[in-house]
Amino acid sequence: MDQNELGLRYRFAQGVVREAGQMALDRYRRRESLAVERKGRQDFVSEADKACEAFVAGALLKAFPEDSFLGEEGGLQNAGSAATWIIDPIDGTSNFIAGIPIWCVSLGLVIGSQSVLGIIYNPATEDLYAARAGEGAYLNGKRIRVSGARRLEEARMGLGFSYRRPVQDHVKAVSACLEASCEYTRFGSGALGMAFAADGRLDGYYEAHINAWDVAAGLVLMTEAGGWCSDFFGAPDTLIKGNVILAAAPGLVEPLRKLLAV
Repeated sequence: MDQNELGLRYRFAQGVVREAGQMALDRYRRRESLAVERKGRQDFVSEADKACEAFVAGALLKAFPEDSFLGEEGGLQNAGSAATWIIDPIDGTSNFIAGIPIWCVSLGLVIGSQSVLGIIYNPATEDLYAARAGEGAYLNGKRIRVSGARRLEEARMGLGFSYRRPVQDHVKAVSACLEASCEYTRFGSGALGMAFAADGRLDGYYEAHINAWDVAAGLVLMTEAGGWCSDFFGAPDTLIKGNVILAAAPGLVEPLRKLLAV
């Protein structure tokens, strides 16, 4: 895919994600009336998730019929392309249905094993993060950079948790951070955790297992903001099965890799 084609997708995706975010925000404001289903332990899906994903999928597949599309709710569509859009229509659904304004629409474009576009939008705060490989990372049009932290005792990490891994794995990560005097925060949205690490609100983000739709956009945001990410797509079948993720400011990469055994 040449740079003109990538640029077209970058611009188009931002508009689609904004529109999907406003659809989600409308439903968030009347969330008491939404149908909610339970998919697993502490894993929910609302009719807002499904509606927003269907809207984004329809728009992208119409505009770029040669691309593939992977959604958290609808799975893989139009399989076979080297370029795959990956969406979490509402990352942080538990927050969404509880009325906590920490959720977002996350959309990434992956070519081969590289995340080349990332859009993360939190409609509640009107924050739009956008990044394109080789072109930098932005928040509402302003260039962002990762933090300059170099010592764990000065750092604050975002730590995610998934029941797909033993609870003790998360306990071990929390304990390791606290023993190193490294603060931690858990938001309930891996995509926003990655975005906050990209703009220096956090100094890094770690999750023992995260799905591709939660992290595809954050990978390019983080690297374009000057940060480092573990090789999420380097293992087989991570598009479907997920993987561990560690993202960090440059000065914390080695201390965090050692601390969290990544």
